[in-house]
Amino acid sequence: MTRILVIVDIQRDYFPGGAYPLVGADAAAERAAVLLADQRAAGAPVIHVRHESREPGAGMLVPGTPGGEIDSRVAPLAGETVVPKAHPNAFLETPLNDLLRGAAASEVLVIGMQSSMCVDATVRAASDLGFAVTVAADACAAPDLAFGGTRIGGGDVHAAFMAALAAGYAKVALVDDLVA
Repeated sequence: MTRILVIVDIQRDYFPGGAYPLVGADAAAERAAVLLADQRAAGAPVIHVRHESREPGAGMLVPGTPGGEIDSRVAPLAGETVVPKAHPNAFLETPLNDLLRGAAASEVLVIGMQSSMCVDATVRAASDLGFAVTVAADACAAPDLAFGGTRIGGGDVHAAFMAALAAGYAKVALVDDLVA
């Protein structure tokens, strides 16, 4: 069984001082680092996904800016694959599907930012493509959102998206349950 860890957009703009800080981003990055260390210790594959906003006037995740950089706690090592993307779904117009198929992935383990956007889109796409998917809930974070005059706290946003993914797209677990 080849479990491949896919780290989605754990980039500096999502942390305090960045362009779009998420609720619980630092805690999620710390848990992501634990999972990444376990994956590396097992000699298992890791794919880093980095969002690159290239449209004029983009205010965040711009390549070559500090906010666009992958957080140091989960930074890629030499030889680890980095997949740049321009859409929430990490499979759209990227080589991610081919990379996972080429590595004979039997399970895709997804972590990252934002639970309510790129993690959600990537997990649903992976499931639709036939992969068994697991999400480490405590290695993901979400923003505060608002809709129809109602403010939804980031913790509630995160919980709602994890519940929705667990209802039909992925196994949702905690990092401590996934490490060797």
